[in-house]
Amino acid sequence: MTWSDIDGGDWLVLAVVLALLMLAALLSAVETSITSASRPRMAALERQGNVRARLVLRMKEQSEQFISAVLLGNNLVNILGSALTTSVLIAFFGDAGVIYATIIMTVLVVVFGEVMPKVWAFNGADRVALGLAPFARAMMSVLSPLATATRWAAMGMLSVLGWRPSDRPADVAADELKGAIELHGAVQSDAGARKERQMLRSILDLADVSVADILVHRRQVVAIDAGQPVEAIIEQALSSPHTRIPLWRGQPDNVIGVLHAKSLLQAVRANTGDPAAIDIAAIAARPWFIPDTTTLLDQLEAFRRRREHFALVVDEYGALLGVVTLEDILEEIVGDIAERHEFNVPGVRAQTDGSWVVDGHVTIRDLNRQFDWRLPDESAATIAGLVLYEARRIPEVGQVFVFHGLRFEILRRKRNQIATLRVSVAEDTATAKDAARAAPSGERAA
Repeated sequence: MTWSDIDGGDWLVLAVVLALLMLAALLSAVETSITSASRPRMAALERQGNVRARLVLRMKEQSEQFISAVLLGNNLVNILGSALTTSVLIAFFGDAGVIYATIIMTVLVVVFGEVMPKVWAFNGADRVALGLAPFARAMMSVLSPLATATRWAAMGMLSVLGWRPSDRPADVAADELKGAIELHGAVQSDAGARKERQMLRSILDLADVSVADILVHRRQVVAIDAGQPVEAIIEQALSSPHTRIPLWRGQPDNVIGVLHAKSLLQAVRANTGDPAAIDIAAIAARPWFIPDTTTLLDQLEAFRRRREHFALVVDEYGALLGVVTLEDILEEIVGDIAERHEFNVPGVRAQTDGSWVVDGHVTIRDLNRQFDWRLPDESAATIAGLVLYEARRIPEVGQVFVFHGLRFEILRRKRNQIATLRVSVAEDTATAKDAARAAPSGERAA
């Protein structure tokens, strides 16, 4: 075979094959750039009036249809190019032309039609996506009917095999955002990035965390017996560090109102000569009871809607569990507002040996947020509850448990409640599987 053997028709076919390779490269660049483009940046550009950014976002929203159209176009181009090349080479080399065409087209398609354009598009995804957005939209419009039919046929065959879509778009978007937050923390390990990661993670978890996980337990709630003399109620209210105090009558569960310090001071001022004439029940606000299953996101919206900052939490039987405030939810996001020490979780005291002495009522979420631990909070809300859950028994003072990579030593117990424990990093986290078993009486499980 010589160059003179190639006639005009063959040159035309080779030119078409070259054009098809260029189109395949363009389609590969479109696929990689659109799928890799930053959704937040495209959204920001769209708000600034960028039409191409709007096109990119629409194609990302219609990802299944977009991918189907690109794959269909790419396969059509590659198959047609391979067929034309094979026809030309068979004319010159006979049956051996099939082998030559396979080798040549494989190299050309992989190198020039796939790898090179995808590497180029991936390294400048936003810029390339904006540049190719009009072409991608036109390609999608042309191939959309055939791509839709192909996609439905594929989904029909998958459904026959028992496949069902599992992830909703909202779930996928939330997972992507959580992954981006964790990646941000991995890339930037300074204290500022750590706090940012904690706050963003807490915001995303608001819809998954209930008020039962962050409430102030009834044992720690400052409440006043409304049956006392008015002078005693005033003295207790003014000596309390809180501005809103529950009032109960008969028994602590029977909350009849919430006394606000400002209302009390106004009443005292109006009855300067005779404080005993103040009707405490009349100036107290009506108590607001909420179920313990309410999510923090719903409760935050309820606080905003009702313009209130204080709610009483009850269980499914109507028993009082504790109270939750707007500040509690805000602290769930930004951390403890009042504390200024290095370890800003109340009830946690750092020791010189690197361990921490922790009160049993400290919540698992506070510890995870403060120390970047990964203790599970599905089965228990407090650290004492987690130890009880893992040990499957009420531990004795001095017993040691190891689980989730941490060592827990019981320091003090109040009746059947774990009051104080020492937490430290386990020396051998490989023993975590056997960690929850308590040691026999008089021994320690290391």
